[in-house]
Amino acid sequence: MKRVFSGVQPTGNIHIGNYLGALRQFVELQDENECIYCIVDLHSITVPQDPKELRKHILDVAALYMAIGIDPKKSTIFVQSDVSGHAELSWILTCNSYTGELSRMTQFKDKSKGRESAPAGLFTYPILMAADILLYDTDIVPVGNDQKQHIELCRDIAIRVNNTVKKNTFVVPDGRFLKSGARIMALDDPTSKMSKSAENEHSRISLLDADNKIKKSIMRATTDSDGEIRFDIENKPGVSNLLSIYSAFSGRGIDDIVAQFDGCGYGDFKKELVAITQEALAPIRKNFDEIRESEELIKVLKDGAEKANTIAEKTMKRVKNNFGLGY
Repeated sequence: MKRVFSGVQPTGNIHIGNYLGALRQFVELQDENECIYCIVDLHSITVPQDPKELRKHILDVAALYMAIGIDPKKSTIFVQSDVSGHAELSWILTCNSYTGELSRMTQFKDKSKGRESAPAGLFTYPILMAADILLYDTDIVPVGNDQKQHIELCRDIAIRVNNTVKKNTFVVPDGRFLKSGARIMALDDPTSKMSKSAENEHSRISLLDADNKIKKSIMRATTDSDGEIRFDIENKPGVSNLLSIYSAFSGRGIDDIVAQFDGCGYGDFKKELVAITQEALAPIRKNFDEIRESEELIKVLKDGAEKANTIAEKTMKRVKNNFGLGY
């Protein structure tokens, strides 16, 4: 069996872009692979966090993992900071990375906003991500398309160490990206990716949103003035984004959906999309409410950390030996 690793930051409620872009793949992969899924809390502190809120969000994400169908009997679920190997390996990889390649990371450019002085964690964030992956001898990393650059950097670092330190120090992983290639964009600005941190709450639909919130967000979604329902990302990004969401939740092809709504207005289309989205998210919300308050959640995370540590310690022993660390 191949080993799969991926993780999600515990910062705010996970939205449908996260779910359709990566999390749904987590569930698909667990039946035929050895899957390790992490709540990456160390990544979240690259920007200031309220400790009480961060702890709450850690448990929220863990419960959501299980609510969407990740089975702790099939997959390992744990919190990143419970395994010290993540931070330890990150330093070793930092010493084998270059400022030039880090400065080219698109997400750093976006988040630093051109400031001369930005938090160092934002700059070295991709190295910690590489450590997360390489720590578990990962074969496959299921992520959204926006993470392609980070996966390539991880592969570059692994290959560099294998070539300069010792062959087979690291398994070189492959990314598994959304098959359709479509990204879920913001409902209020379909030229921008849907984001947990956007000021406008109606720019996104979160997995735990109530039905009335889902309805308001979709009915307010940006479209255009020509009134025709067709898929054309360049000229009709808003309608195309809503068609992508409809297709992802219904399992139907976009051409089929366009044919169904031929001659209909945006209002009719949006009402149907509201119903499809509410139906898809209702079981997730129900499962979450049950899991979040259960004693089982903490046990799953403790057991997961123990399993993850066993793998991580084996990797760190090999890495330290190859680098000549220890005595």
